[in-house]
Amino acid sequence: MISIEFIPHYKLSGLEPEEKIKLILKSVKQNRIVLVQGRLKREEEAELIKQTMKNINESFKGIEPAIFYPEIKKEGSIFKYLKEKIIDMFLSDRQGLTLIGPATIVKEIRQDPDKLQLYLDLDLKTSRRNKKKKK
Repeated sequence: MISIEFIPHYKLSGLEPEEKIKLILKSVKQNRIVLVQGRLKREEEAELIKQTMKNINESFKGIEPAIFYPEIKKEGSIFKYLKEKIIDMFLSDRQGLTLIGPATIVKEIRQDPDKLQLYLDLDLKTSRRNKKKKK
């Protein structure tokens, strides 16, 4: 079974960077794919990688992160472009989507300006064994 956890922007906005990283890693270590509304700051991304490296062990192999941020298209009318720039200015880090998954499940993330593709490796044998143990 795949578990996806959505973390809205307001839940992270009041937290210190260390707390954000701890919250995200806690979920990823539980084999959840985490979708964060918006994007992390560059310093937070670096800290996430740093903390991930410290936590790698036999059961936690690391993370696969991706940040999807829609680009403002320069084509079209100048009014549309200006409107999008103003919205971008007010929403700043709320725009976009950050996806973080455990490296044992997420094998590849492909992204281009218009889409994000997530490739998973699901070992059905392991899933069936876990279900039998629970019975």
